[in-house]
Amino acid sequence: MRRRLPLVLVGCLAAMTSIALPGAGASTRRTTFSTCGSARACGGMKALIQAAEKEGKLNVIALPPTWANYGTIMKQFEHKYHIKIADADPTGSSAQEIQAIDQLRGQSRAPDVVDVANSFAVTGVKTHLWAPYKVATWKTIPAAAKTPKGNWYDDYGGYVAIGYTAAKVKNPPKSFADLLRPEYKNEVGINTTPTEAGAAFAAVLAASIANGGSLGNINPGVNYFKKLAAVGNFVPTKADPATVENGTTPIVIWWDYLMESEIAAKLPHWKTVIPSDGSYAAFYTQAINRTAPHPAAARLWEEFLYSKEGQNDWLKGYTQPIEMQAMIKNHTITRKAEKALPPTPRGAVKLATPAQLTRDETVLTHTWSTKVTG
Repeated sequence: MRRRLPLVLVGCLAAMTSIALPGAGASTRRTTFSTCGSARACGGMKALIQAAEKEGKLNVIALPPTWANYGTIMKQFEHKYHIKIADADPTGSSAQEIQAIDQLRGQSRAPDVVDVANSFAVTGVKTHLWAPYKVATWKTIPAAAKTPKGNWYDDYGGYVAIGYTAAKVKNPPKSFADLLRPEYKNEVGINTTPTEAGAAFAAVLAASIANGGSLGNINPGVNYFKKLAAVGNFVPTKADPATVENGTTPIVIWWDYLMESEIAAKLPHWKTVIPSDGSYAAFYTQAINRTAPHPAAARLWEEFLYSKEGQNDWLKGYTQPIEMQAMIKNHTITRKAEKALPPTPRGAVKLATPAQLTRDETVLTHTWSTKVTG
């Protein structure tokens, strides 16, 4: 690979926006936007836009403006469709997104859509959280990156990387094995508990691969972090740009694209490396809340994200959009943004399957607190 990845409840008052479909019988045929599974089924893009603009609002959650260029994406959507976006808990985790759907079900401030780690999207299918919907560019999303019915679909991704402050870390780590060195005492952090956030989950899975584990066998990664904590190098706090700047976590295991957009942009001495002993790539995932208070706006948001404009906006956030290969083939990709992507390992990328992620999530749930932070 060359610098790229080849690649819900119903007992509440579900919000419903309806308009008459054009053509014969339009006076009696109406579209229910809380259940239509494609723009065509919603009466076409014109009808979907009309209904979404009538709703006038979209509730998102846990989208920091600097994460994957979401600040720009949200502003463009608001300007294009005159729909106000309410972003609840911008620094929240995937687990908190799911909690918000459960706790706010039936309320006007419930999330309309989510952007979660794939393992949480998989779990959401089992608990009937998602409304199936297929965007117009459905065929350009790889089969392994979506469910056949459209319950969820991957959006953007990258590699787990080790980042460090070059001004403080004089002997740069290049691997997970390096991070066990005594010189890194109280310096290594991840972005929160791996049972709650996808980036932290990925850090443990990458560590597992580096220590004889594999996709679906995350236990060696848990044991690695247990050892990292035992030698005094692991900092059990939420690592973020603030903890990097104040020196609490001069070394962070995080997504490569977030290193670029959230840390390197602020700290000129920040450096990033893909671990030589355990590279792991993954995508985040989009899904629509089955009981979204603004169902038309939710579907229009997905259409925007998976359009040429939306995909290139994610690319400008140093991420690899899921439709990237199709964009390259169709010459619709922004070349300047493509060239600015963080360098990544060569070779094919193997993405974890839903079954493997579920198995790893179960292991983490039962072992992380007792082995690492307990």
